[in-house]
Amino acid sequence: MQLLLLHLDDALELQPDFVRACMRTGARQIHAEDHGQVVRLWGNQTAIDALAGSLSRQMVGDQKKPHLCFMGSGDFHHVTALLVANALENHPGPATLIHFDNHPDWVHFGNGMHCGSWINRALQHPGLEKIVTIGVCSDDLTNPERKGANLSLLQQGQLELYPYSHAPSRVRKDYGCGASYEQKNGVLSWKTISDIGEDNFIDQLLSRITTDAVYLTIDKDVLVHDDAITNWDQGRMRLPYVLSLITEISKRHRIIGADVTGDYSTPSYAGNLWTRFTKRAEIFIDQPHATPDPVLTTNINSAANHALLEVLSEAMA
Repeated sequence: MQLLLLHLDDALELQPDFVRACMRTGARQIHAEDHGQVVRLWGNQTAIDALAGSLSRQMVGDQKKPHLCFMGSGDFHHVTALLVANALENHPGPATLIHFDNHPDWVHFGNGMHCGSWINRALQHPGLEKIVTIGVCSDDLTNPERKGANLSLLQQGQLELYPYSHAPSRVRKDYGCGASYEQKNGVLSWKTISDIGEDNFIDQLLSRITTDAVYLTIDKDVLVHDDAITNWDQGRMRLPYVLSLITEISKRHRIIGADVTGDYSTPSYAGNLWTRFTKRAEIFIDQPHATPDPVLTTNINSAANHALLEVLSEAMA
């Protein structure tokens, strides 16, 4: 395994103890803060391509080793699509992406990528068979079509989504029934983890992974506030349960790459006045307004990263 610290913001620099622990294990640091200010929240295609080129040049070393990348705020979750493409180029063959998140990240977005749209881009890679999204509790599921969700991915079998717990989703179109939901009278009823039961869900999840190769992406906003402090509203999963799912997956499948996002950082944007204004307007609508206590934030997020590093290192050994 090759450990990467991708600096797109200052989130990892605010956790010096975690960074030192990573460096002791041979981690490489990639500094891309200038790109981060441009693509934070979303970036046009030119900016995304520039970041992809920079990452390709800097992700050197033994490409046969799977990469584990820690990369700061969940505002950069769309970078996962670039990391998945890299993993699939170095480890060809069908793969399943397991996506832990409090948000489905499935919206349509033109001319670039948004941190809420990236799964559409990831699924364009011919080597990615399916995405399984785990833990969503956000109101993105309430009226998903109104918020731009690409629900056709469910219909096509490219996406399965298992909320931790949530009210049914109201929809206008007929999406039939799938492995993770049923539709009746304009409502999608999800098969939630809380309904299935945490222990039973482990078996359910493993039964839905049909490829040998798996890529893992963990957005820590899937966790309760006691286990992570992020830029977004947070879910109901506990860290030990997420770690147990990772371990069980690794016992049966080959992990070809993984990334962790969801650390808190103060937003900083580059671009013209209109771009900066629209991004700030979007986070004003979508993200919590309170600024968390910096000491508590560092302590909680660093502890979660240490735990994730330990378990993922074992899973990817």
